[in-house]
Order: sequence, then structure tokens, then C-alpha cells
Amino acid sequence: MRLRRAAALLLTLLVLALGTGQAQAVGYRYWSFWDRDGNTWTYATQGPSTAVPSDGDVQGFRFAVSEDSADATKPRGTADFASICANTPPKDGKKRIALVLDFGTATDAPRRETPPQPRRACAVVSPDATTAEALATVAKPLRYNTNALLCAIAGYPKTGCGEPVTRENNSTSKPTETEGKAEGKKDGGPSVGLLAGAGVVALLGAAAVWQARRRRNG
Repeated sequence: MRLRRAAALLLTLLVLALGTGQAQAVGYRYWSFWDRDGNTWTYATQGPSTAVPSDGDVQGFRFAVSEDSADATKPRGTADFASICANTPPKDGKKRIALVLDFGTATDAPRRETPPQPRRACAVVSPDATTAEALATVAKPLRYNTNALLCAIAGYPKTGCGEPVTRENNSTSKPTETEGKAEGKKDGGPSVGLLAGAGVVALLGAAAVWQARRRRNG
């Protein structure tokens, strides 16, 4: 009886271990906002609805899955004002803002959506215009949630807004380079679930042998 109870306990632990191991938290899927400082992207300290860029500034947006600002993925590609606004001459009473729009990769895309190709645009707006207003002139439609969080640029993505994302451990989707390295480390040894399963199998096998001997001796 004690042996059966122990087997049942280990079986419960196995189910719990496998159940919690099926999904791994990755972060949140959202548009991050960046300022260009020379040749470096820096995470913006204000939101696009309150930031007021100056004439000649370069700003970027990147759609990706990130844990937080320290983990956020930067926009890709070249990003200099001279090339982005080369075909947009200055106008009196206006300012020009160079915008880099990186819609991310298929790995970061919501299910059944394909990210558009990255875009660069030169917005011409009034001197007191915010980044959000500049963005609205070159990348409509924009979508915001009730908390004024930017959810979509140029209609992408169609749904969702900063939602938490988990990845199934047995997912067939291609991991990013960083995720691939992390998974490689995890695959270096047996998982907790595998060890628990081996323990249950061994214990159940021992129980079967004990029962058989008991019958023969009885």
C-alpha cells in the first residue's frame, strides 16, 4: 500500500513538472520607441504622444517580443537623417523628422500575421508636433489602446496590444539566435520532467515485481 501511495505521489509530481514545463514566458509583444544618438539607438524616455522631437532628429520604432526596456530589440538597418530626408526639402515653419519603422520578424509576429518590410520615412510637421503626430503623417492607420499605448503602426498588427507571450517548449517555430543558444544549454542534460518520469517508471516497475513475488509466495 505504501509503495502504491509513493508511486501515485511521484506520478502527480511528474504531471506537475511536465505541465509547468510546456510553456515558457518570453515577454511582451509590442512596439518599442527609440531615439537615435549619433550611431546608437537609445530607448526613448518618453512616449511618442508626449515626445517633441527637433528638426533633424531620427527616431525609430521596432515591433518585437521583449521582456522590458533593457531587453528591447532595436530597429534594424541604416538610420541617418541625411539619407532618409534627402528627397524632402526643408519648408518654412515646418520641421523634418526621420522615422525608421521596423515591423520585426516572423518569429515576433502574432499568429496568422506577416510583418511588412521595414520602412523609412521623412515626416514634415509643425515645430510643436509630437512624434505621434509625425508618425501619423507617414504611417496611418495607427491604433492605440485605452491607456494611450501605441498598438499598431500602418495597421500592423491587426489585433493585440502589449500582450504577454509564451512559447511552447515543443513548438516548431524557429527560435531567434539568442533563444537558440539558451535552448542549447537546456538540452545539455536531462530535464526535471524527464528525471521525474524515470523515477515513476522505475518505481512502478519495482511495484510490479514486488506484487509478482508476493503472489508466488502466497
